[in-house]
Amino acid sequence: MPATQINVEYWFRLLYECLYGTCYNSVDFVTFVALLERFWFWIVIVGYALSVLGLCVIVYTIMRLFNLRKREELFYSTLLLSPESKGGVSSRWQHIESLAGGTSMSEWREAIIEADIMLDDMLTKDGYVGAGVGEKLKAADPENFHTLQDAWEVHKVRNQIAHEGSAFNLSEPLARRTIARYANVFREFKII
Repeated sequence: MPATQINVEYWFRLLYECLYGTCYNSVDFVTFVALLERFWFWIVIVGYALSVLGLCVIVYTIMRLFNLRKREELFYSTLLLSPESKGGVSSRWQHIESLAGGTSMSEWREAIIEADIMLDDMLTKDGYVGAGVGEKLKAADPENFHTLQDAWEVHKVRNQIAHEGSAFNLSEPLARRTIARYANVFREFKII
């Protein structure tokens, strides 16, 4: 027989003998099947244990999730009112008034710039659309905005401060008058 040929019959016979327990100290087929059954029994037991453990983890997680949702609902259902909506004076306006009550021109400028930012926020909140305060004021209806002229005047002062910088001579009476006009606008819209 040439060396390049494989004896297939030999390998099938060896496999048959191993399955029925007659090959090289092997177990017989019945013992092998019993060993597989025992091994399968432990796989099933471990599988059930892991399934019960997984089910417990899922139930615990769902309970925690419902508890978290209840706490979130309670937290987010509590309405926190800003000082403006409660009828009080906002801390932002108090800061502006404290700057306006200062003695230096830089404090007055800062108060006017802050008040104009507050005006811009108010106009945006009330639905006026535009790139800046000027465009929002152009879109305003004088019938619904009784202090529109005051808003224009104070915005012009703010623009002079912003564009001329320290070259703009801001007097104390002008600063007080400007802050008072801002206050008129904010009172109309119940911001302060």
